[in-house]
Amino acid sequence: MENESGELLILRPGPLTTVQDLGRRGVAHLGVPRAGALDEPALRAANRLVGNEPGAAALETTLGGVALRAVGRPAVIAVTGAPAPVLLDGRPVAWGAAVAVPAGAVLEVGAATAGVRSMVAVAGGITVAPVLGSRSADLLSGLGPAPLAVGDRLPVGPPPPHADRPDLVPLPGPGAELVLRLRLGPHAHWFTPRTLAQLGRDRYAVSPASNRIGLRTQGPPVERALAGELPSEGMVLGAVQIPPDGQPVVFLADHPTTGGYPVVGVVPAADLAAAAQARPGTPVRFTPLPER
Repeated sequence: MENESGELLILRPGPLTTVQDLGRRGVAHLGVPRAGALDEPALRAANRLVGNEPGAAALETTLGGVALRAVGRPAVIAVTGAPAPVLLDGRPVAWGAAVAVPAGAVLEVGAATAGVRSMVAVAGGITVAPVLGSRSADLLSGLGPAPLAVGDRLPVGPPPPHADRPDLVPLPGPGAELVLRLRLGPHAHWFTPRTLAQLGRDRYAVSPASNRIGLRTQGPPVERALAGELPSEGMVLGAVQIPPDGQPVVFLADHPTTGGYPVVGVVPAADLAAAAQARPGTPVRFTPLPER
């Protein structure tokens, strides 16, 4: 009878590889960020390719990929998100498809050729202990498993009972320009109508200081009409804060649950996967939506 236990042994963790699922929902009132995969469609696609439930925990790599060994039993692994070369014991295999990895074999995801973050899903999911209902690593609060290091061993759950795996799950590729829709408010009155109109015309670029907490931008400062600061209040995913330097910051999955800088608007969640894949220097354009 096949041994149901399995592990992934981390041989090369890359610059930043974390365990992520769909995040911690419903705990923001406790001061706990949502966390979870920054490119949620890529996570769902990778899980579908290996027959998992959509929210099973997987690996999120950053630019440099990861190398791992299947330990204990064979594994089925799929890589989505940022395109990257994938090797099995040194031989090229498919990106964006399920790959059978024999026990003891090494699967290596190379540096991303476009985009930033690849998702690496394994049939059965990564079954590290959940914290507040999620297995996600939260880099702001420190909840969940730490970023991966050489020698880490990650437990893998039993293979899905009905591995109904598609051959392909289409996903859009990283774009040359990042276009973010912006629903104005709740602090749009802190800015003049001229400033808000200019925000939709100005061009920004992704800052190298961007991370899982927020997409930072570089460009013309957004000038305020009101001085001073706000009392801290709740923040939501996609909120666009304007700090004192006037450079918009788009909150991503590890964002703080409160903040005191004015929020000029909120980017719809559907646009945030593209933000997660935008490399430093990528042009950014905000498109204000009409008021409802």
